[in-house]
Amino acid sequence: MTPPLIAIVGRPNVGKSTLFNRILGGKPAIVDDVPGVTRDRNYADGTYRGRPFRLVDTGGLDPAASEGMLALIKRQSQIAIAEADILIFVMDGRAGLTPPDEEVVTLLRSINKPVFYTINKIDTLKAEPLMADFYRIGQGQFFPVSAEHGIGVDDLLDAFHHLLPEGDADLSPADLPRIAVVGRPNVGKSTLVNSLLGEDRVLVSDVAGTTRDPIDTLVTYQDRKYVFTDTAGIRRRGKIERGIEGFSVARALKAMGRSDIAVLLLDAVEGITEQDTKIAGLALKQGRACILVVNKWDLRESDPEARQEYEAELKRKFPFLPWAPVLYGSAMKPDSVREIFRLIDRVVNAFTVRVPTGPLNKFLQALLEENPLPVRKGKPSKAIKSVFITQVATKPPAFALFVGHPDDVTKNYLRFLENRLREQYDFLGTPLRILVRKK
Repeated sequence: MTPPLIAIVGRPNVGKSTLFNRILGGKPAIVDDVPGVTRDRNYADGTYRGRPFRLVDTGGLDPAASEGMLALIKRQSQIAIAEADILIFVMDGRAGLTPPDEEVVTLLRSINKPVFYTINKIDTLKAEPLMADFYRIGQGQFFPVSAEHGIGVDDLLDAFHHLLPEGDADLSPADLPRIAVVGRPNVGKSTLVNSLLGEDRVLVSDVAGTTRDPIDTLVTYQDRKYVFTDTAGIRRRGKIERGIEGFSVARALKAMGRSDIAVLLLDAVEGITEQDTKIAGLALKQGRACILVVNKWDLRESDPEARQEYEAELKRKFPFLPWAPVLYGSAMKPDSVREIFRLIDRVVNAFTVRVPTGPLNKFLQALLEENPLPVRKGKPSKAIKSVFITQVATKPPAFALFVGHPDDVTKNYLRFLENRLREQYDFLGTPLRILVRKK
């Protein structure tokens, strides 16, 4: 059984994201006193008094919008209303009832779903008389709240508690592969997620910086489920504006850190930039598996030398990611990127596999016979003959190599050992860590 979906809707800047955060008890949405901060649908799971639900925050709904960014936001809000089981309509108690509010009320009256009319920013006794203006819309019950201070929110939750199913262990989120789609601004991240999903789950436009909140999207492909996170474009530090964009980039980095795989989108036409290498370095620093997707390849595939030139550029710009698989495709053409699921399955397996200690040491002993460890000068080889290895962690895989003299193990030998481990156990797309310890 799927938890009911509760959508928070309303015109811009009435406090929807603040209420979203207050209900969840945290701060997963960006909150700022600027209209239009929330643009995509932002989902999160929660419970109230033991009953689960899924909450979705939406962009400001302007019923009159017909073009530009406001029209795109309007479309996202309409999708949320259509798929929701319960609606929370938020109005601004300080601003009073406005014509856009009344237009949204007209829209909601045509929908056969429970709607809870909520008046936000009612945080003092002096503000309560402001509610009188809202009775003109003819609703019998309103819920005065202060999302910022938490006043009245429990009464709102109590009102729809009976509509929530009783808790079920099966409702706990499964341990699904998590994939963060990362890259610099306007490289096609949201378009890729939409192509994989087959619908306009996230907002797409040709304006750099459209995605601000990391957006989790459940994608099912051939009966397997994946969680894709579309993130804000990561600019060079000097070009990151303070405030909203700074929070967006910080959350993109956090989303990458809680994912299994970072899918780094590159631009086939513009080539690999310094910022691309920095983003790849951040993924590696966080120990994430990595897949490189060269987007817009359809614009270059007619050039017979393009592939060889781009591969040479990858080796030059990403010498620290020789193990990352590369996919050439176009986010605008879903068929060209279906291969990404096959790669994800292989990379997730490599990222999470645990190699049994017995077979691992048989592999190591055979390797030592072929290429012994370096020998300390003046010491007989038997001094380092006894060597042992075991896997100590996953995500990413980490191994402890026990030797008599750790200082004798060179970086070149560790690189050799890592490469052989990759060949033997198909560690595609994942970093490996080898820790040398004294036996």
